[in-house]
Amino acid sequence: HSPPSSGRSGSPSTFADFSADTLCAMLSAATTLLAASSGLHAGHAVRPAATQRGASASMMAERTPLMAGNWKMNTVLDEAVALAKEVAAAAATAPDVDVAICVPFPFIVPVKEALAGSTVGVGAQDCYYEDSGAFTAAVSTSMLKSVGVDYIVAGHSERRAVFGDSDEDVNKKVLKILDAGLKCIFCVGELKEERESGETFSVCDTQLTKGLVGVSEEMLKDVVIAYEPVWAIGTGLTATPEVAQETHEYIRKWFVDNYSEAASDAMVIQYGGSVKADNVDELMACNDIDGALVGGASLQGPGFARIINFEK
Repeated sequence: HSPPSSGRSGSPSTFADFSADTLCAMLSAATTLLAASSGLHAGHAVRPAATQRGASASMMAERTPLMAGNWKMNTVLDEAVALAKEVAAAAATAPDVDVAICVPFPFIVPVKEALAGSTVGVGAQDCYYEDSGAFTAAVSTSMLKSVGVDYIVAGHSERRAVFGDSDEDVNKKVLKILDAGLKCIFCVGELKEERESGETFSVCDTQLTKGLVGVSEEMLKDVVIAYEPVWAIGTGLTATPEVAQETHEYIRKWFVDNYSEAASDAMVIQYGGSVKADNVDELMACNDIDGALVGGASLQGPGFARIINFEK
């Protein structure tokens, strides 16, 4: 499954075939592209979107990077509160980056209290897709909303692999999260054997297609995509910036094909796969990477602070 081609048959083959108005538009687009490229490390984290597809400046969306820590099943209460305070301090020095921490259910309220007055959002790592009832150990979106959660993760590879969440389960969770008025971090990504057999794009296409059933373009404003190559999670392996960018670019093109150019331009697409202080800068220099879903490194205050304050 290869990326959809943007080529068009019958296109003019020389500049002489273009009208003067068309040439002026092309020059304007090229100037916009050069300006965006030269500003990649200019010091502000808001990222101009879609310049690589020639969108005019008036049509471009701006994407604010989201750095989200996923603590998984780690920390005890005192550690959670102390770490949250470190994250709040780090976020205060990065006003142009959105920051969130997805914490274990028991710590949502005390972490929320520890973050009072900060800009850091609080996330839950999962939810159930029913409102209430005889579902022992399950947690609903209404429960999470009532304790102040801002984000909920859906479709993380560990939920899919360890707990058996299907694409249909993930879709139900995505819809429930959005229906509750919360932001959804929707995870997609391939296994090692799928990568090696050239199925990366096919896997992402399937997970996006099935996971976003019933999600309108208007609802997408509350969706963040996290591309997490499963072979790079907790293994110490990291996709090279080139490999990560290739898949992020495919995902962005998927939104062009299935929603619209505007929806694609506005979509924040995080990378998640052993992001650390020593590789975040080169990952964030990629045009289509808009932040990170950070696992192990988010449990270390100084390391996560460096990730939040990546070189812009």
